[in-house]
Amino acid sequence: MAQATQPKATQADYAYGELKRMMLDGTLQFGAQMLEAEAATRLGVSRTPVREAMIRLQQEGMVELRPRHGMRVLPVSADDMRDIYDVLTALEGKAAELVAQKRPDEAALAGLWDAVDQMERALAAEDLDGWADADERFHMLLIELTDNARLVSMVNQLRDQAHRARMATLRLRPPPEASNREHRALVEAIASGNPAEARRTHEEHRHRAKALLVNILQNLGGSYM
Repeated sequence: MAQATQPKATQADYAYGELKRMMLDGTLQFGAQMLEAEAATRLGVSRTPVREAMIRLQQEGMVELRPRHGMRVLPVSADDMRDIYDVLTALEGKAAELVAQKRPDEAALAGLWDAVDQMERALAAEDLDGWADADERFHMLLIELTDNARLVSMVNQLRDQAHRARMATLRLRPPPEASNREHRALVEAIASGNPAEARRTHEEHRHRAKALLVNILQNLGGSYM
């Protein structure tokens, strides 16, 4: 296959991206196991880049490596999500503050406003998957507006881990009317050039989301398989 002729580093990145994608979109469910040889055949690369990809995923806390058994996709736990959301809240709150300090113009904020509009339309249509897609896009665009590559990288890694729990519990949560209001209030604070209000609004939004998610996971026995 085409990937097999790529440099080893590129193959490892490809394998990493594909394995992570399969976990994020539910192709690889919690508890699923995959051998190195199986992954190599499926992805059309050798076992060495697959092994490197699995090590990266283990370092991110998404899988555990088992001798002669390849990797196992780890469940999401209430404790993990509490820790992840604490860090995510601090980083994204700071990001909201930084963006508000820049006081971006309407053109720069167009993507955020569009994501908010899409969330509201999706909720009205009872399209939870569409709402989740727009919500994910909103938070990604917000971080990118900081123009801080390191912040973007750190937040994306945490968001990937939180994404699995959020999608697994999406239909166990109440309709996200409050979330929509909070997103709109956040963009208004940024547009008005109010860094303190932007940070406070975003932190309250994430604290509420954390409490809801952790409560659901605790009611499920502490983790979601």
